[in-house]
Amino acid sequence: MEEQIKRIADRLRGIRDVLGISLEEAAETCSLTPAQYGDIESGNSDIPVSILHRMALKFNLDLTTLLTGNEPHMHSYSLTRKDKGVVVERQKAYKYQALAGSFLNRRSDPFVVLVEPKADENVSFNAHPGQEFNYLLEGKLKIFIDSKEMVLEPGDSIYFDSGLPHGMLALDNKPAKFLALIL
Repeated sequence: MEEQIKRIADRLRGIRDVLGISLEEAAETCSLTPAQYGDIESGNSDIPVSILHRMALKFNLDLTTLLTGNEPHMHSYSLTRKDKGVVVERQKAYKYQALAGSFLNRRSDPFVVLVEPKADENVSFNAHPGQEFNYLLEGKLKIFIDSKEMVLEPGDSIYFDSGLPHGMLALDNKPAKFLALIL
């Protein structure tokens, strides 16, 4: 996981340098201080998907390019076999699997997300431009959006403004798995 974070951080820094975007401008795009953004580019800090999403928009690149270093190339369809999507492990509690990473010019980014249970109740919040749709497949998930708390069970879904601070916790000491569409 640490090696993957370092490779993504190197790509972020390299693309930013090539495009002539200052560290301060990149930090502002992500609503971070320059020091916080610098930690991300150094590979010493977790890189939330929301930050990658914002920088992909800023760089006018596909999110897959930041994640893998490869450009999407499929025009008609993108087939992802079970458990074969590009895996993004940001931290032990979250695992994202991209489901359409090879499709060029996607209008949304679909992921299967696995949220592991945590010993503590601390929730990491993030926000990113656009909207998000989550459909719970397995487990039980407490989702926080702005100041609202809701519990999702399998078959439940939620669609929300992802610009609002949001976070989640797996409940009942079991993992929760959901389909996420970031639009």
